[in-house]
This record gives sequence, C-alpha cells and structure tokens, in this order.
Amino acid sequence: MHRLNVLHVCDHLRGDESPIRAATRFIAWMTPSFHPERVNVSVVSLAKKGPLDAAMESSGIEVTHLHKSPVDPATLTALLKIVDRRQIDLLHLHGQGAATFGRAAAALRRLPAILHEHATPATSSWFQRLADRALAPFTDMALAGSRGAASFVSDVRFVPPARVKVVYPGVPLDEFGASRTAGDIEEARRELGIGRDDFAIGTLTRLDEAAGTAHLVEAARLVIDARPQAKFLLVGDGPLRPALESQARRLGLAECCVFVGSVADDARALAAFDLSVYPSLGEDTPLTIVEALAAGTPIIATDADGVLEIVTDGHDARIVPRRDAKALADRIVAMMDDPGERARLAAHARATGSRYDIRNVTGQMEELYERLHATSRTTHRRGILETDLSFLTGRTGGRG
Repeated sequence: MHRLNVLHVCDHLRGDESPIRAATRFIAWMTPSFHPERVNVSVVSLAKKGPLDAAMESSGIEVTHLHKSPVDPATLTALLKIVDRRQIDLLHLHGQGAATFGRAAAALRRLPAILHEHATPATSSWFQRLADRALAPFTDMALAGSRGAASFVSDVRFVPPARVKVVYPGVPLDEFGASRTAGDIEEARRELGIGRDDFAIGTLTRLDEAAGTAHLVEAARLVIDARPQAKFLLVGDGPLRPALESQARRLGLAECCVFVGSVADDARALAAFDLSVYPSLGEDTPLTIVEALAAGTPIIATDADGVLEIVTDGHDARIVPRRDAKALADRIVAMMDDPGERARLAAHARATGSRYDIRNVTGQMEELYERLHATSRTTHRRGILETDLSFLTGRTGGRG
C-alpha cells in the first residue's frame, strides 16, 4: 500500500485567540495520530510561528511557515515549491487563505483537495467569493464542523451540496477523559484562584459576539445575588474581552467573575469546574462543548443550532434559550442546588463525549484520503461521489 504524503495547510497556528481555534486545535491533535504506514503528514502555516507548533514538532510533524498574509499572491509560488519538494499526494485545507491558494496549487498539480470549514466565518469578502467561485470545480470534498458551516460552504463557497459532508469535532479522549485524583482537581482549582468553598461555574470560549458571553456575565449578577458562593471563570480571549470586563465591573462582579485568559491545558481547566456553561448564539458546534462532554462535566448550554446537533436537553446537558440571562441564571441556581442532577448529567455527558474521539476522526480522514487518491485524477474529481461516504458520519457522535 502506497503511503500518502498529505499536506495540511492553514492560515495560522495561533491557538486560543484565533477565530479558527477549532481548526488549529484539530490540526494539532489529529496530525500526530495518523497511522505512519498509511499517511505521512506535514503542515504549512501561511503565517508566522504560533504556540501550537511545539506540540506538533515534538510529535515529529514537519511544520513550515510562509510568513505571508492570506491574500498575498506570492503564497501560491511558495506553496507549490513545498508540494513539489515533498511529493504531496493530497491537500487538506483549513482557513480562507489556505483554501484559496491550496486549491489553486491542487488545480495546477492535478491533486485532490479537501476544503475543511470548521466554523462559519463572520464575513466573506468580494475577493474570497470570487476565488471560491473560480476554485469550486477543484474542490474534491468539503468537510464542515456543523450543519450551519455546511450550508455556508454550499451557499457562499459554491461547493455543490453532494460534495459537502458534516464531520463533527473530535478531541483526544485520553487527555480530556482521564481520571483525576482529588489532589489533581484541588491543584487545578488553586491555579485558577478557586477557593475551597467556591462553586466554580466556568466557560471555555473565544470572547466574541457569537459566544454570547455578555449574557453569561449578566446572568452572573443574578446568580451571585441568590448564591453568593458562586464564582464565574471565563477562560479564553478575544476581541470583546475589554467590553466584557467593563460590563463585569459595572455590575459589581470584579471579585467573582474572573477573566482567566488563555490557558495551555483546557482539560485541566475543565477538571476545576463544578459546572460548565456555554451561552453560544451561533450556528457552529463549539469545540469547547465537545471537550466538556469528553471531560464529563455537567453542562448548561443554549439552544444554538450547532449545540443541539450534539447534545440533548435533560440527557447530557441542560438547554436554555439564547439571549435569556434570566433563564440562564435560574438554571445555574437550580443546578447548584441539585448535586444528584449534576452527577447524572456528568455521567451521560462522558458517555456522549466518548463518541468524539480524535482517533475516530483520524480514521475517517485516512479512509477519505485513500479513496480520493485512488479516484480523483483518473475520474476528473468525479469518482469520490460514486462511492459510499457514510463512513464520514458513522464513527463519531452527532446527528448529521
């Protein structure tokens, strides 16, 4: 069997502060887990070095940085040199610039190309729409992290729906599902400034509009009034952080609503939480809610479309309406008062999370790579549509 040389191309590897956090985490977690006899994987980042490089490089993954913007025409020449030098068989593309120049390189070298939309972009420029229309015929397959992202790929990126498949995020279960001693949990709580008598309500998020964090801060005031032992921890960063910090100060929450910033270990932070809350407003499936499921933490989330694709109200999470701080606060207080309900939800969350193992996603990708390599050139990119692609949604959870 021919070992495939697969090149993952992404706009950058900056990590938590990135609007494509799911993409960068996906690459960092998945690339080291490919079977070495099936796939030889390497990574190109269009930007400069980021914090996720070290983890991949320590696993033997070759990472190259082009130090270019997502619209720099010189990116194509640089990318083609890497494709030729590494004798690449297939390109897997993450981010708008990567999708543009990666598909152009695939067209010029007659290679299979996978466009992977992890989250729905807030905007699509006229240049991007023009490039997407021109490059759609050179897209063998498009993968989307939610149904909303799949619709975006079809409607805005002009990829025919038959070529778009929903593949939900995966996480390393051995990391997020690992059992932790009471001492481990106490140390994790201490690192986040959680007192012995505090009830820790945490969220792992990017602080942007789609995350809905302003509604969580508003709910925090109501919760603190009813249960003073509550402590809110907002883990992550993003463009709305200054506004959210100002909101918390205005509501008198400076001591009990802590903006932690980015952390190196999401799993460790989740272990410190008594309750995880995700007030998402958007259509995408938050990677962080998959992390919380795998970690087995009790979850409260909103009825955002992408959330409802992977959790079920009353089974593995409690669901409240979007943009309703009062409903969110009431549910948090009810969960604080009911340790039995928290334990029940946590157990079901862990069971649901077990379906989202990154190794399952890796297996899906290996099979997809091999089918594309076997059929793309010989059938002028039509062959993949004539095969059974049910394996793409059959090994992980979700309802897509």
